[in-house]
Amino acid sequence: MRSLLFLFISLSIFPLAAQEVNLPHYLSDRERDLYKTYQAAPSQSGIAEQPPVPVRTMAEWEELQGIMITWTSYPNILSQIIDHAQEEGLVYIVCSDSNQVKNYLLMRNIPLYNLIFLVEPYNSIWCRDYGPWTAYADGYDSLYFIDWIYNRPRPDDDVIPAAMAAYLQVPLYETTQHPDDLVHTGGNFMVDGHGRAFSSKLILDENNSKSEAEIDDILFRYMGIQSYVKMDNLPHDAIHHIDMHMKLLDEETLLVGEYPPGVADGPQIEANLDYVINNYKTCFGRDYEVVRIPMPPDQYGRYPDTGGLYRTYTNSVIINKTVIVPIYEEQYDTTAIRIYREAMPGYNIIGVNCNDIISSGGAIHCITKEIGSRDPLFISHARIRQAYAQQEDYEVWARIRTHTGVEQAVLFWSVDTSQGFIEVPMIPTSNDSFLAAIPGQAAGSKVYYYLSASSHSGKVISKPSPAPQGTYRFMVEGTSLVSDPALPANQGYILYPAYPNPFNQTTTITYRLDALAHVELSIYNLTGQKIVDLLSAQQAPGIYRIPWNAENCASGIYFVRLMVAGQTQYRKLVLIR
Repeated sequence: MRSLLFLFISLSIFPLAAQEVNLPHYLSDRERDLYKTYQAAPSQSGIAEQPPVPVRTMAEWEELQGIMITWTSYPNILSQIIDHAQEEGLVYIVCSDSNQVKNYLLMRNIPLYNLIFLVEPYNSIWCRDYGPWTAYADGYDSLYFIDWIYNRPRPDDDVIPAAMAAYLQVPLYETTQHPDDLVHTGGNFMVDGHGRAFSSKLILDENNSKSEAEIDDILFRYMGIQSYVKMDNLPHDAIHHIDMHMKLLDEETLLVGEYPPGVADGPQIEANLDYVINNYKTCFGRDYEVVRIPMPPDQYGRYPDTGGLYRTYTNSVIINKTVIVPIYEEQYDTTAIRIYREAMPGYNIIGVNCNDIISSGGAIHCITKEIGSRDPLFISHARIRQAYAQQEDYEVWARIRTHTGVEQAVLFWSVDTSQGFIEVPMIPTSNDSFLAAIPGQAAGSKVYYYLSASSHSGKVISKPSPAPQGTYRFMVEGTSLVSDPALPANQGYILYPAYPNPFNQTTTITYRLDALAHVELSIYNLTGQKIVDLLSAQQAPGIYRIPWNAENCASGIYFVRLMVAGQTQYRKLVLIR
């Protein structure tokens, strides 16, 4: 696809009328002709340069002050979104007549609260694609908005972020000037809040005058994206937006649409999923967990490859503790809602019928846009996935950040939530890290837990967000970390406790091999990130002692991992400065 030219010119030369209703998500026939000569103008109030400090782009499940919508076509769907979203925060409504919106809502017995009206020109309903992106200076400080050049010839839509930024008095940084001019669209961009982003290769097609490295550099400087995953376009998705078939539910969980074998975009979705899980780890250095959800046929039983509509359940929006999901037919919807409730326990899962809008190429996610909190309290936690009865305790680590400072952090845990939760204060260690522990439990126990933190500004945030109604959970297994039955007795190994431990700078790791084997010895931090490889070699039977000098590491908890013939053992290390 040909790259666009971006010049400072008057918007009056465009024949596309403002507030034009029912524009589809894809390019209309008239827009295809206009697109050939389209020249987009940057807003007059944005800053056409990168932010002055490093930023972190917010993930969708983080705390929101509210969401943005554009009131135009499909008012029945928009009104239902407003009804549920105003329970969770503010709803910013871009419209041409606020009284018209209010009257429509009142006629449907929808109360009017937490609503803010911005009377501004617009072209279409698809604010996911042209709305502002929330980013935070230095990761968790001042609120910024980031805006790209919208990949549609819809000039009024393209400057809506400037109107939002002006109203909220938030700095707006735009990728509009050469060499940082970047064409992009919000439905084709998902982030994990830790510097990882996902898109289809539409981003490459629409910026073909730039190398992939140049695109990555722009996203790094403007949005803090350090790892940018790009997947092949799907053959039957006309707009190539990944929110039509996948969604990040949290830092480590991918919700991915699933067709029957060999149907429509199914083969390419599976290939893309294989590419991601085989080449990328989560921000905590672990494998992604994948939740599959059906891609339902239309009312005639057809899929997109035989003329059916592109029905999708992944096109949902997370608004603090509520998730609004597109629905179509009860026979398919009940399965989809169940999958959401199992994958996101404690969240309020709401279905909104999207049969009217899906023929235009989008659903709930496409017509909403998150606006992040001004005062974020950011909690990063790698939830416990495995635990064993032989462990003395299960350590719970979190990194908690807020610009006003953390007042308190607490771990809540239970093996019987009907009896309530036990509170354990989390101890600050270093680098905004906090640590607590759940006592070891008997094999077969199911442990529920969540974290809560408060800032000096008085804000209290839980992780996961709907806690205590929704919590993290794990089963306690009976298999020991140290005694591995997968290895025959005459081909076993033992990882002994390190000495000294706790240690100041240097400790010695000792292990025994009972047979010739390939050995890997590594050190990991509490987030699951590898710190150093100490050894990777074939070794004969015997006892080995390997020193580790941690002079460049901060105080805290670490783990030594011994891998022998594909089997692993772990030991905890405590570094004290």
